[in-house]
Amino acid sequence: MPAAIILAAGLGTRMRSALPKALHPVAGRPMLNHLIAACEPVFDRIVVVVGPGMPALEAAARPHATVVQAERLGTGHAAAQAAPLLADYPGDVAVLYADNPLIPTATLRRLLARRQEAGLALLAMRPADPARYGRVVTDAEGDVLRVVEWADAGEAERAIGLCNAGVVCAPAADLFRWLAAVRAENAKGEYYLPDVVGLVVAEGRRVVAEEAAEADLAGANSRAELAGLEGLMQARLRGAVMEGGATLVAPETVFLSWDTALGQDVTVGPHVVFGPGVTVEDGVEIRPFSHLESCLVRRGAIIGPYARLRPGTEVGEGAHVGNFVELKAALLGPGAKANHLSYLGDATVGAGSNIGAGTITCNYDGVNKHRTEIGAGAFIGSDSALVAPVRIGDRALVAAGSVITEDVPDDAMGIARGRQAVKPGRGFKGKGK
Repeated sequence: MPAAIILAAGLGTRMRSALPKALHPVAGRPMLNHLIAACEPVFDRIVVVVGPGMPALEAAARPHATVVQAERLGTGHAAAQAAPLLADYPGDVAVLYADNPLIPTATLRRLLARRQEAGLALLAMRPADPARYGRVVTDAEGDVLRVVEWADAGEAERAIGLCNAGVVCAPAADLFRWLAAVRAENAKGEYYLPDVVGLVVAEGRRVVAEEAAEADLAGANSRAELAGLEGLMQARLRGAVMEGGATLVAPETVFLSWDTALGQDVTVGPHVVFGPGVTVEDGVEIRPFSHLESCLVRRGAIIGPYARLRPGTEVGEGAHVGNFVELKAALLGPGAKANHLSYLGDATVGAGSNIGAGTITCNYDGVNKHRTEIGAGAFIGSDSALVAPVRIGDRALVAAGSVITEDVPDDAMGIARGRQAVKPGRGFKGKGK
């Protein structure tokens, strides 16, 4: 029955943001929620430690419990704030950091398994550039003797490649006892979580280190590091969709969200962006420079180039959405086409209908949104404006250049434009020679 404490009280001052650090998104999802999702298959209870005045962070953590660290006195102090909820917990407790959103569930399982060998287990890594990470000092058998912060390390200790990732796991009663014994005997006057390692060793208990990939333990304390996390996450997501049978023509230019679902034999051209909530079925082609969010694209459809699918849109099987076409809360039926320069908002387009270039649905009257209903097999001529609420019937024809304000029945033609007049001899008289 393991439990997890996630430390999320950091302000992220180096981010220079009013948003709490843990809420900054990676692949369209807050860092905190990435970590919670990794923890949920492993831990029976999750407690998130937040700072004062962070209601948005508390909301993001639901339904999991939160506790407030009223004073930011270090990571050890933050973890201790969960004692009222977990001090009597019968299982192990792991302490993690909300700004480590890339830790896989498998790594957490390995950490818990290693804890069974010792009084405390921690996660460690061998980064390409150890920089200013704390070093993990081990004995000849590989057991951890101590964690030395870079500032306090000697030359020999700084040469050690094994670095502390900060994550620890121990039986609940022991962990909170050790946390209570940590002292703020350092330049910052803070209580540091890694100091529990020395207390465990002093009791004659083993401490073991479970090594993980540097990328899995990456964190973010600045905008630049946040961009680094985004790059790592995108590489992971791109690899997953290609492994699942999608083709990314230029993978490094395609940006996915954490929940993007691409079917088999989907082809995605360069410079396509997927916002959250997108599902694309098998055999779809998404051409370059398209943007999709919170939408569903059915089997065999063609999207783009330069198309925008906004929330609430569903593109039917075999339908076409062409260049510079925007759909919002629109249902495009099977085989329907909107190939050029059109806006369809709050609209339903029946199967097989054709939407001419420059067509717009005038869905907003300044106060309310209204729907446009276009039947099956209809033909909307170019440069038409359909003023909602309005219905265009099955197999109806709207003449090009019309402004339609009334329903057009099935099999009828609607035309609403001024009559053309030709005045002979009244052509342009420009300045001639």
